[in-house]
Order: sequence, then structure tokens, then C-alpha cells
Amino acid sequence: MLPLILSVILVSFAGAIAPGPILAVTIAKGLKSPWAGFQIALGHVLVDILMILLIYFGLSQFLQILAVRVILSILGGILIIWLGIGLFRSRAAVVQGRADLRYNAFALGIFTTIFNPMFFPWWATIGNMFIMKFHEFGITGLVAFIFAAELPNLVWYPFASIITYKTSFSSRGQRIKAWLIIICSILLISFGFWFVVSGVQMIV
Repeated sequence: MLPLILSVILVSFAGAIAPGPILAVTIAKGLKSPWAGFQIALGHVLVDILMILLIYFGLSQFLQILAVRVILSILGGILIIWLGIGLFRSRAAVVQGRADLRYNAFALGIFTTIFNPMFFPWWATIGNMFIMKFHEFGITGLVAFIFAAELPNLVWYPFASIITYKTSFSSRGQRIKAWLIIICSILLISFGFWFVVSGVQMIV
């Protein structure tokens, strides 16, 4: 089982470090608190574990429902665009420490995970394949898979927010904060548009 565990850790880590909405909000929230990444990771892990359990106990067919994927993709895209615009508009107040993202870090971890259009396809394919391989090891295999799949998330996102927080208090902290907020805003808006387009393409 060890080779399987190592494979899952590597694949999960590659997914965690890839640019996406979760990393964008981790950096944005990291400007206010070094613990934001851990809270975001917990929200993400909670959704992941629920999905793992659904697949493990045979409910993976739900992930294949086109209507569910389309609604989540389009609705999620619109909400993430709104989040990005809100962050951009409040950038001056955030830099000066007078404002923050509207939602708390834990909620953002849940929100950006559920409404990511890549979430369901990934679990319906690669994730499902890994779970089936661990299925033969029973509950021990299930626990091992959850550990391997979520360890990278619990390491990477806290690390990203801690680095962001420390960097923002350097001698060039205010300027770095401003650029980070602008970049995060653009990333969120871009991902949001991509999610909406992905949902429309599913219909077409």
C-alpha cells in the first residue's frame, strides 16, 4: 500500500500548488492572518472528505450528472467573479488594514472547493480510480487514502499564507500587499469567467 500512498501524496501536492481560486484566496487572506491558510485548508479538506466518503460508499454516479456540474460551474463562476471584483474595489482599505475579504477563511475554503468546475470531474476520474485501489484494504485503506490525499493541502496552504503574511510586513510591505491584492483579484475574476464558460460549454 505504501507505493499507492506515495502516489496519492504526489498527485495531491501537484494539484494543491497549481494556481487556482483556493490559492488566490489563501494569499489574499494571508495578508491579514498567517493562520488563514490552515483555516482555508480545513474547509477544503472537509469537502474533500465528504466527497471521498460518497465515492467510497458507491455514490460516484452523482458526479456524472450534467445538470449538477453545469449549475455549480456557472453559479460558482459568477460568485467567484463577484468575490474578485469586491476584493479589487476594497484593495486600498485592505492594504491599510481597514478591511478584509467578506467571508471568513474556513467558509472560503468550502466555497472555492465546491464551486470549482474541476472538482467533480477530478473526483469522478482520477480520485475515483485511487479510491477503488484503496477499497480492497477496507477501512484502513480509506483512512490511508484520506491522509495521503489531504496531507499536501494541510501543508501547502498554511505555508502559503504564512509566507504571504511575513512578506507583507517587510520594508516594501505596503507595495507588495497592493500588488498581491490586484493579482489575486485578477486571478479570481479570470477563474470565474473560465468557470462560467466551462459550464456553458457543457450545455453546448
